[in-house]
Amino acid sequence: MIEYEPTNLKLWTMPRDYAGAVWPGYYSSSVGQSRDSDCLERSNFRCMLKALGGETDTVIVVRESHWAVGWVEWIAIHQDDGAALKIADEIAAALADYPVIDESDWSEEEHNEAQEIWTNCYDTKERIQYIRDHRSQFEFHDYGDLIGCARGRYFAGYASELVSR
Repeated sequence: MIEYEPTNLKLWTMPRDYAGAVWPGYYSSSVGQSRDSDCLERSNFRCMLKALGGETDTVIVVRESHWAVGWVEWIAIHQDDGAALKIADEIAAALADYPVIDESDWSEEEHNEAQEIWTNCYDTKERIQYIRDHRSQFEFHDYGDLIGCARGRYFAGYASELVSR
């Protein structure tokens, strides 16, 4: 017996030329992530799973792989879990109007990725050039702050700008 009939989620159907596990009676949460996901996709996936209370017997993170796209994950919700379906359906409706589940989580994800890029993908000379080229993004409190940023201890610019480069 179906407790809740979602209007913004789709019931899983067998894709053409598919040879993986089957998910009859499960809905897709409308968010997923893959090897190539950006900060927003990763944030939305994490926030949806958190809103659903994490993985349970009826809320499952489905992990699949494919030769062309690497790995993908999506959240499957069983048709008998009315509470989880209602939450996911409401979030999916909100995503149709605005693509972010949680602004703070997304911002933190961008900040963390920017820090990793700044530390691991730029050397000191490249960091100094980036600071010169994008001076309006940076506000240093003192010379020590500038040196710490240039040496890669932390990124003090606009995370979304660095991540989208």
